[in-house]
Amino acid sequence: MAGSKSGYKEIADELRMQIERGKYQPGEKIPSLSALMAEFQAGRETVSKALRLLEDLGLTTAHQGRPAVVREFKPIRRPAVERLSKAVWGGGTSMWSVDVQDAQPVVSGLEVASIEATPRVAEALGVRRGEPVILRRRHYVLKGKPVLMADSYIPADLAQGTPIADEDTGEGGIYARLADIGHGPVRFKEEVRTRMPLLAEASLLRLQPGTPVICILRSAFDEEGRAVEINDMVLDGGSYILDYVVDA
Repeated sequence: MAGSKSGYKEIADELRMQIERGKYQPGEKIPSLSALMAEFQAGRETVSKALRLLEDLGLTTAHQGRPAVVREFKPIRRPAVERLSKAVWGGGTSMWSVDVQDAQPVVSGLEVASIEATPRVAEALGVRRGEPVILRRRHYVLKGKPVLMADSYIPADLAQGTPIADEDTGEGGIYARLADIGHGPVRFKEEVRTRMPLLAEASLLRLQPGTPVICILRSAFDEEGRAVEINDMVLDGGSYILDYVVDA
């Protein structure tokens, strides 16, 4: 493509492929505007739009007056099946120790409150609309970067008067405390989708332009099939790899 006139999308696509093939490594500068204009025989505005598109795709970062730099992607690998194993939470181990071995997140913005179930929460938990549920809202910050927002909802008749309704749930977290009262999860269901972030989500997670979020709605069921918790999560799509291993 180099050496012929190109549109900004074609230039951005060519640069994207060069980044993916390793021609430009994380932390390395993309060629200057003038160099790219010469390489692609394109005007300043066309190349500028291509560079903005790369930034919107989350592949580069740029500062005024400086060349664009390839973003470094150090993913959090989230092994969904392993982290939900009873051997993890039942043994008092943090799920984060499965996701990340070299750091523990800081829990920020923790809020624990009794609220009325919204229609969506009521349907997911199998309770009546307006019935009291315990909300546990928190954000997780890893190495100074917010990476996850999570809202858990637990039926009030299970959580009230237990550590689930306290700020500190103890070792093993919510699931271990549910097991203490005879409602430990034996089955989980996760619904996963991606979308562009809301303004508040982009701000809280400090997302680069063009970075999507991963939305996971997890339901936990006890031995009787009752939904004992739902967890509504929003993850930084530029920080995570979702890893599912399923035996055939």
